[in-house]
Amino acid sequence: MSPYARPQDGLPPQTDLHTGRAIFTDAYAVIPRGVMRDIVTSYLPGWTGTRAWIIARPLSGFAETFAHYIVEVAPNGGWGGGSDRPEPDAQAQGVLFVTHGAPVLTLPDGAHPLTPGSYAYIPPGVAWSLSNPRDLPATFHWVRKRYEPAPGIAAPEAFVTRDQAIAPISMPGTNDAWATTRFVSPDDLRHDMHVNVVTFQPGGVIPFEETHVMEHGLYVLEGKAVYKLNRDWVEVEAGDYMWLRAFCPQACYAAGPGPFRYLLYKDVNRHPRLGPVVGG
Repeated sequence: MSPYARPQDGLPPQTDLHTGRAIFTDAYAVIPRGVMRDIVTSYLPGWTGTRAWIIARPLSGFAETFAHYIVEVAPNGGWGGGSDRPEPDAQAQGVLFVTHGAPVLTLPDGAHPLTPGSYAYIPPGVAWSLSNPRDLPATFHWVRKRYEPAPGIAAPEAFVTRDQAIAPISMPGTNDAWATTRFVSPDDLRHDMHVNVVTFQPGGVIPFEETHVMEHGLYVLEGKAVYKLNRDWVEVEAGDYMWLRAFCPQACYAAGPGPFRYLLYKDVNRHPRLGPVVGG
């Protein structure tokens, strides 16, 4: 049984109240789990037996660097699913994070059976494929970003690991109440994005309003909390998604009763683009 959240099948009954927690502002968006239904999925070119919830994409004037999908691949015993050429953009890198099922990722070094908690980083230009040979659906997050080369720095290699294999690093002075599972070292300048898992124990907080240049996508894997987004305190729970543009103030209070965990994207380690050259 997976501990991680995923989208729900079907639609709410006609008797349900219309009012929910979905919100889109000029600084942030909240996409609650209750609106990630079958009706908003897409079918992707190059994939069979697969549907995707596209919960973030580059949006001018908002968050511009990344796309975030939740992908569900049908089992082999049903209509089958997967892709031999999943990435259409030769400049795109990707991270896969599995939440349910047991898909198989194939990289140039061979096949990698994945399970809930599996994490894969795929550099730009690296051939890969994914299939679901099991008799249950497989669900994973797919975060895509165009890689930004830097002079004198080689592109990173592909790797596969697991959430459960990496010890979370406690934030200073928090007594393990706030910790981050880092799949890439923060000072590894080959990487221009990080996709981490952040964990708060009950009562854990971000004790100040973070305000920074990084864009964020935060998918709540487990638990619940109250999140400060710009001027608002917003309740979030497992299955919700928060999408933040650069400089959106943010803080957090995890009330419990269990751990609050989310998958976090941010862009890092590159100079900001200054726009096109004018004149000459």
